[in-house]
Amino acid sequence: MTGMIYVVKRGDSVFSISQQYGISMEQIMYDNQLYGQRHLVVGQALFLAEENGESVCSSLFTAGYAYPFINSELLREVLVSIDRLLVFSYGFTMGGELIAPLADDLPLIEQAWNAEVVPFLVLTPFGADGRFNNNLISQLVHNVEVQNQLIENLLTLVQERGYGGVDVDFEFILPGDREAFAQFVGRLRERMNTFGYSVSVALAPKVSAGQPGLLYEGIDYRLLGENADQVFLMTYEWGYTYGPPMAIAPINKVREVVSYAVTEIPVGKILMGIPNYAYDWPLPFIQGVTAAKILGNVEAVHLAAEKNAEILFDKTAMSPYFFYWEEGIQHVVWFEDVRSIEAKLNLAKEYSLLGVGYWNLMRPFRANWKLLGNC
Repeated sequence: MTGMIYVVKRGDSVFSISQQYGISMEQIMYDNQLYGQRHLVVGQALFLAEENGESVCSSLFTAGYAYPFINSELLREVLVSIDRLLVFSYGFTMGGELIAPLADDLPLIEQAWNAEVVPFLVLTPFGADGRFNNNLISQLVHNVEVQNQLIENLLTLVQERGYGGVDVDFEFILPGDREAFAQFVGRLRERMNTFGYSVSVALAPKVSAGQPGLLYEGIDYRLLGENADQVFLMTYEWGYTYGPPMAIAPINKVREVVSYAVTEIPVGKILMGIPNYAYDWPLPFIQGVTAAKILGNVEAVHLAAEKNAEILFDKTAMSPYFFYWEEGIQHVVWFEDVRSIEAKLNLAKEYSLLGVGYWNLMRPFRANWKLLGNC
């Protein structure tokens, strides 16, 4: 597909842009999900694609996480543009028994294969509170019997339900479990590979081997790169729910992570994470008090139109944002658009990475998939 990014100027309309570039109004509105938006927003980035163009990109392998309750129509649209569907998620007990997701995952598996997309089972160590449980991780990685039980259960489930592999998404691993965790991933990979299945592992976004912090100290890029078939860099959440307002995945910070990762892991194994969501913070930000609201990227632009806001663009972070007022309180919204996504795709190509992976596919972002087909 051929196309371009156009940034809306004051006085622009869908009609004027359509006339200027010879693309129908219907195509522009459909590709950019403008239906329901009051008007174009100054600073809004649009993807202008040729009508009837293909939306398949051959240069970047693409994966994305989804919960089993994803809207079927939304998933059908996304599956055209991805190679791997990461179904979130299965848990496990202290004894190595699997805990199924609340919704049935079989429809996703079938829909993925029908679209020639490989579904992966995502394994997470969630406790009863729904949060990552590092005690559960410790029990697993230091107990061979529990590992054997879990690995065999995973193999059986993968075979029975038709998965193509397993993605290990463990976070907040204790520093003392660093090597044991990598060894567990290696044992799982060895067993899965024997039957033709692959194993990937999600990695917190580190910039050095000795980076302090509970999110980072239990993750060894080199060891996990050796023990997994692929790795998924979670290069997002610099701007997060309880943190100060900023870009969710500023390109300068993402670059630091990728620059370190390629010194420890073969580039052909690396998927670089991309966020598919926005955050809306009330101002002023107060640490420990302020909490951002999560939005979709399309939803964020519709909000800007509703509030008559102008969309700004941070050229260091390569990310869009805007301010608005509601009930006497000022808000700031940071989100992703086709400009910020293009910067991320270009970064992945610059480093010759295997590809990119989206957290997550649950919110519509059609222009993103059109752009991906243009890469």
